[in-house]
Amino acid sequence: MAWTACWTATWRRSLGEAKPVDTFPGRLALQQRVLPLYRAAFFDALAAACPDGLSVFAGQPRSDEAIETAVDLNVARLERGRNLHLFSGPLYLCAQPGLLAWLESWQPAALIVEANPRYLSTPRALRWMRARRRPVIGWGLGAPLPTGPLAGARMDTRRRFLAQFDALITYSQRGAEQYHAAGFPAGRVFVARNAAAPRPRRSDPPDRPPAFTTRPVLLFVGRLQARKRIDTLLQACAALPENLQPDVWIVGDGPARAEFETLARAVYPRAQFFGARHGPDLEPLFAAADLFVLPGTGGLAVQQAMAFGLPVIVGEADGTQADLVRPENGWNIPPGDASALTGLLAGVLTDPTRLRQMGAASFRIVAVEVNLEAMVSVFLQALDSVLS
Repeated sequence: MAWTACWTATWRRSLGEAKPVDTFPGRLALQQRVLPLYRAAFFDALAAACPDGLSVFAGQPRSDEAIETAVDLNVARLERGRNLHLFSGPLYLCAQPGLLAWLESWQPAALIVEANPRYLSTPRALRWMRARRRPVIGWGLGAPLPTGPLAGARMDTRRRFLAQFDALITYSQRGAEQYHAAGFPAGRVFVARNAAAPRPRRSDPPDRPPAFTTRPVLLFVGRLQARKRIDTLLQACAALPENLQPDVWIVGDGPARAEFETLARAVYPRAQFFGARHGPDLEPLFAAADLFVLPGTGGLAVQQAMAFGLPVIVGEADGTQADLVRPENGWNIPPGDASALTGLLAGVLTDPTRLRQMGAASFRIVAVEVNLEAMVSVFLQALDSVLS
């Protein structure tokens, strides 16, 4: 199987084919600690480009993580693993004892794993693939420079860990630069910008009136946990003049929901909590909103909002936002800075024409550059590169 995939890729290059790689010639295996519901569409899209099949191995999150996981996949095969969660916080480690049995059963031509040294079963999976001369690709956010008294030793450990991979896939240009700074060859790092929505089927963004006919609607979509900084959004809106105060729609669930609802009742009653919504139930909210705001970390919903022609405000975080949010379609603010968000909202909510123009720019970025199809294409390019 691995020999066939390798021969096919070499044959492609020997013929000088210029067209993009559109399939993976062999069985593909992909490891995840957990399988979030929002990631299911991507795995099914990638599986559609794997005629011999894609198997995804994933366990369950800790009970306090509030991650909504996919029950099944439509195109890819889901192998339900078991996670052993050890310690917590900065000491957290995870073991997946069924990983090798899955590899033995599936016999993949290539393996993609999360490039996280905290996952204790990954080195054994790497050795299993190496013994069979089959490539392994790491997939991760990047590798920020460690700080503190043991920074040098930690960097050495990180370099050794990354050196085991044949290629790396990351979400952002910042992540690619971090991997290169950690000693990984730049030519073997691939940037697959994070996407949850496919390329829009329509040619233009949803129609919105040039002026606000009612109070503008600010939309947040994501897990409700402290790092999302919904408190910042509520406080920022409460500090606006009454005539500028928007309706705030908060979509999602999580451990901090009750806390945020209590705060909203006290400081900003215009906030409405919708709970978790997905797919068709979420689309009307995106279509009816005027501006998407993510004041804390995270950001996959940013790409979804842009697919509906929304301008976006995000807190600076892991670099994925920097590739999506540009001067023509949105703003980056310091995470958790309520006064900065208030000042920004005070200006943009008085200029609906500008918001509509920026929303159109968001739509163009998603239609052309950042979508599920583009993400799949980068994964296929990375796979093709390691089969030579």
